[in-house]
Amino acid sequence: MQESKRHVWHEVAPKGAKALYGVYHYVTSETDLPEELIHMVFLRVSQINGCAHCIDAHSRDLLKTMSVEKVALLPVWREVPNLFSDRYQAALAWAEEVTLLSETHASDDAYEAASTVFNPKDLVDLTITIAAMNAFNRLGSPFRLPVEAQP
Repeated sequence: MQESKRHVWHEVAPKGAKALYGVYHYVTSETDLPEELIHMVFLRVSQINGCAHCIDAHSRDLLKTMSVEKVALLPVWREVPNLFSDRYQAALAWAEEVTLLSETHASDDAYEAASTVFNPKDLVDLTITIAAMNAFNRLGSPFRLPVEAQP
């Protein structure tokens, strides 16, 4: 079965892309969140959403600072809590909670757990990070952005 060619979303709507990349710039350049934590959250959100382009890109980003073993175990992070700090576990839990919003409704328990590890500004910035990656996934996946990975 041949895959049909899909639009390149950021070429079709460059002003929309610029706005979304502005949020990406804010998250990666103007917050106090560590770069590794940001890329870890980007990857976990992309894994949940099944965006191949973003999984490929953020795996590559994360492998610059994190061991291949930890990256490989990211989808099952709850089963290997000794590999991830309390702060990283809280970020991953909140990322899952916010990404699966229609199921979780961002429960009070999850919010309280995240609030014990992140100050208010960092928690808002983390949530913006999660929201931004969800937006990118909702463009990358339906428009089938290509991956760099080769056979």
